[in-house]
Amino acid sequence: MYQTYWNLKSGPFEEKMDASFFYDSNPHQAGLLKLEYLIENCKGAGLLVGGSGVGKSYLCHVLKSQLDEIHQPFVHLVFPQLSPIELISYLAVELGAEEAGIEPMVPGKDRIVRALHRQLQLLCEQGYKPVIVIDEAHLIVDQRIFETLHQLLNFQQTSDIDFTLLLVGDQLLLSHLQRSSQLDNRIAVRCLLKSFSAEETQSYVEHRLQVAGRSEPVFEPEAFQTLFELTQGNPRKINRLCDLGLLVGYADELSLITSDVLEAVAEELVTSIPD
Repeated sequence: MYQTYWNLKSGPFEEKMDASFFYDSNPHQAGLLKLEYLIENCKGAGLLVGGSGVGKSYLCHVLKSQLDEIHQPFVHLVFPQLSPIELISYLAVELGAEEAGIEPMVPGKDRIVRALHRQLQLLCEQGYKPVIVIDEAHLIVDQRIFETLHQLLNFQQTSDIDFTLLLVGDQLLLSHLQRSSQLDNRIAVRCLLKSFSAEETQSYVEHRLQVAGRSEPVFEPEAFQTLFELTQGNPRKINRLCDLGLLVGYADELSLITSDVLEAVAEELVTSIPD
């Protein structure tokens, strides 16, 4: 709606998984490098932890876009509240078992496990090293899922199977793993994703505007400090506040977004922007 007014080619603050908008802040770039190291050096299992809205799922999307073709399929499970059998079946299908003529839905846990194991073997025989991402893993309430994931990692102990398992979630995931010490001990790389600093908040906003086609200022210099104070550097909150700020600026025919505009928008969102 406001793109033409602000001379934008696209929406700069939309919640889309577009890797071209990636801003390599210190925590995000460090996290990406660790995850690339995990996968490219076949370390087995990794952990990505951070608060709501800091960009964990988005970082996984950026990671996928930067990996070599051998790291396929890239399975990204975003609804992990499954039973162990459902999880194994889901992974087998997503890894291509059905396309390979392997039937993962045949009743019986042993047959489903065998289907998953065989598909991993086939992929590795073809030169692929799959990546399995379990997102929102802090929502898992069935502790058997963590036991199943540990057993899944046991497949890596044979020379003909190679894949990476990445668990993604908020701080609660750490508590879950403490109750599953065997899986916790298999985590080779751990990443903690933090919010932006005040300087990174400004750079992030300017970067997204530039990628969207805007080279001239949109926010008054003082507005960036206000933006940081209102969002505490949380990317999702920054996106929401800036998006509404641009909308208000368009409606009021403003030349720049001020601190007053951001504060008014934040007040409409009940001051603290929800996660």
